[in-house]
Amino acid sequence: MTGRWTVSSVAAALVLMSLGITVAADPKPAALTGTSTDKPVTDVPAPDRKGEDWASFLGPHGTGACNETNWLMSWPEGGLKTAWSKRVGTGYSAPSVLGNRLVVFHRPRGNEDIVECLRADNGEPLWKFTYATEYEDRYAYNNGPRCTPLLTKTRVFTLNPEGKLFCLDLVTGKQVWGRDCAKDFRIPDEENFFGVGCTPILEGNLLIVLVGGQPNSGVVAFNSETGDTVWQSVGKKTWNGVETGGSIKPKYEWTGNESLYSYSSPIAATIHGRRQLLCLMRQGLVSLDPKDGSVNFKFWFRPKERDSVNAARPVVIDDKIFLSAAYKAGSALLQVQPSGKEVKVLWQDPRNMLTHWSTTIHVDGHLYGFSGRHEEEGELRCLDLETGKVLWQSTGYEGDTSKLSQSPVTGDIKDGTGKIIPFPFLGRGSKIQIGDRFLALGERGTLSLMKINPDKFDELGRMSVSGIKYPAWAAPILSRGRVYLRSETHLVCLDLAE
Repeated sequence: MTGRWTVSSVAAALVLMSLGITVAADPKPAALTGTSTDKPVTDVPAPDRKGEDWASFLGPHGTGACNETNWLMSWPEGGLKTAWSKRVGTGYSAPSVLGNRLVVFHRPRGNEDIVECLRADNGEPLWKFTYATEYEDRYAYNNGPRCTPLLTKTRVFTLNPEGKLFCLDLVTGKQVWGRDCAKDFRIPDEENFFGVGCTPILEGNLLIVLVGGQPNSGVVAFNSETGDTVWQSVGKKTWNGVETGGSIKPKYEWTGNESLYSYSSPIAATIHGRRQLLCLMRQGLVSLDPKDGSVNFKFWFRPKERDSVNAARPVVIDDKIFLSAAYKAGSALLQVQPSGKEVKVLWQDPRNMLTHWSTTIHVDGHLYGFSGRHEEEGELRCLDLETGKVLWQSTGYEGDTSKLSQSPVTGDIKDGTGKIIPFPFLGRGSKIQIGDRFLALGERGTLSLMKINPDKFDELGRMSVSGIKYPAWAAPILSRGRVYLRSETHLVCLDLAE
């Protein structure tokens, strides 16, 4: 930014600062650069099929649902055909697809992150962008990226576990700009449990990032073309003195060292004619006006345990917002009031849905989501939206578990007849919605096709996918009849087209 201030801009800044919003000049942001492929492949054929792009986290609607129809309603014996497979580095982020370009964000062994662009139809490499990273997960999970690449017709946006934010050219992979959020904003490290994990979103020309800076830079809006800071909001002025319901203290006392960001990605929605930027932070849900970052409303929603996170994205159903988290938090259904400035709690339950990371999907008055903090607790559940009542729950295996056996050598699971079957339990899986079906990926690589049914777990088929092993924590994505799955070692493309 230029650092030049006019009388009108100073006056506007003073008004915003009185509301807990900062418009910082950031005249000298920390230098952040990487290296791109010298000769990128820029001549890429158009997609060979009709269908949708899956260019951002949780797809075209940000909900895990898509509108594609040209896919197999049932699977052939032996499962789906593998179109291509590629070995990749570690990471938990799903890839993204726009046109015939797929971007995957990963970290091979060593101290470099890689943003890599491939042809979506055959996996051929187009370009790479690399930069240095020193991130180490303190709990010995992998050190790779957690955030899904965000694609536009001309740009790629990525955010790594250290808070390194890059904007690249989609066609060439060349750097447009970069921001080192950990250096440009004061981000305490004490409660950075699993690295930065919330994927940014675009709202108009603003790139919205849950930076987590102190004291009031929990959410930062950047100019998407230049990387300049437009506004900063959420922090001490938002949460200090807020009633906690006894989860920590009757009223929260701000220390200045707490984490502000979460692992939940923000989402924007129009409710009662007002544009709401919904951010599930470490402390709870806050709604902001995306134009200037001013707070519409807030709702304390934090697990009682210190070593805990909010990770699933808020689910918007008309004027209602569903929240869920593990670590004994449970879930809540809020209703935004007509003013757009306050919410009413319709129900709150600490036991009905405890979402660790995969976002619940709403279909026709029912909420379908994976519940459970640990793998052995993992269940797919269906809730009634109106009451929050659990209508059914399933581990993903409805057969007699006493008849199952496991090879001590290969780890293969066999049924009562001795036939090798996919791992029976889905654990803390992830899923997407395709019409009246869910496509779910269990955390040990079991891919399941199920009919959306509020009365029961209704599976239509399942298969194992070579290269997709534990922990398979990134949700599947679908574009033009192709399903892309990502594990810690492989990126696999399956053909789901008719």
